[in-house]
Amino acid sequence: MATIRRRTLPSGKIVWQCDYRDQNGARRSKQFERKREADAFLVRARSEVAQGIHTADSASSTVAEVGELWIKRCEDDGLEASTVKMYREHLRLHISPLIGAQKLSRLTMPGVEAFKDQLLESRSRDMARRVLTSLKGIIKEARRRGLLAQNPAEGVTVDLRRSEEEEGEIPSKDHIRAMLAKAPEIWPLKKITRGRWVKGEGRPERHLPQPWRPLIVTAIFTGMRASELRGLPWANVDLSAGVIRVRQRADRWQQIGPPKSRAGRRDIPLAPIVVNTLREWKMACPATALDLVFPNELGQALTHTNLSRQGFYPLLKACGLWSKADDAGVYTFHSLRHAAASLFIEQGWSPKKVQTVMGHSSIQVTFDIYGHLFPSQEDDREAMAQLQARLLGAPA
Repeated sequence: MATIRRRTLPSGKIVWQCDYRDQNGARRSKQFERKREADAFLVRARSEVAQGIHTADSASSTVAEVGELWIKRCEDDGLEASTVKMYREHLRLHISPLIGAQKLSRLTMPGVEAFKDQLLESRSRDMARRVLTSLKGIIKEARRRGLLAQNPAEGVTVDLRRSEEEEGEIPSKDHIRAMLAKAPEIWPLKKITRGRWVKGEGRPERHLPQPWRPLIVTAIFTGMRASELRGLPWANVDLSAGVIRVRQRADRWQQIGPPKSRAGRRDIPLAPIVVNTLREWKMACPATALDLVFPNELGQALTHTNLSRQGFYPLLKACGLWSKADDAGVYTFHSLRHAAASLFIEQGWSPKKVQTVMGHSSIQVTFDIYGHLFPSQEDDREAMAQLQARLLGAPA
């Protein structure tokens, strides 16, 4: 039987002690300064014991301890090495230093809100959002193991500001046209280089295929992520049907694996320029064991660094889109993904279709990043006025 009794400690302090048994029959006790706090705890404890999910503070694990269990589960579930590495960094650098010693049984929504505020004070808003997502993963793991009854992080969010949604990184149409025009000039289909010295022959010429122009063209008109382009095999390119089927990607270590989310598996329709460019490139592309569309000289997946330094940066410099003062480009390679999305929206595609082709995990992600590009309410009213005029012949 659970009881609450008034107790005087050896120090003379008066507390209210709650005694009860958990779902396993073990005796538990907890002290409070006020009787109403003990009453509230006992009501909650009885409910949790009845559900078999109660965890006493003395038996509760810390956030850091469950964090390690969560990381282990991520590894066992086969998550990509880069993703697990990122989760480990979140736990080691951000979660453990701030709330790692906190008992999960004592974690509350105000406590999670305070943690979020600490992150925002010392980290970027984007990093705070990512770390908070990792904390929610830890809490989910704790609930799965029966170590936590409630979800104290539910409803706690970090919203991205418009300035952090890379609105300014959408290339203009003039800049896109300049890239498409300059690409054939600086990247001929095959580049002539000199090989190693051969006795009696000197340095023979080598004709090396250059993947940069077809890669850039594909990126602009499909919106594929860099990792998806680097891991794209010819088997997933149907030039006859005019479609690319995204089924795999290359991580930062050039390892081939599935898309990071279910939404990443998608079919992307191809513009004629992409079909023609890839058909021409396929004739020159060297065959590789991985069957990659854009392999490096060794037949492996390109690294993101080489994609930028050898491919994208020279193009920006040729187009006058390079800042000498900052020694950086006006755009990043990811900007080509934004360019594709803006073209899709201008074409009149619905938000749902844009979400599907871009591989966003939810329609909310699409609106968060590109919502300002979709027709406004004023445009909708004008469209409805035109609809009425076509039906009735004149405005009401």
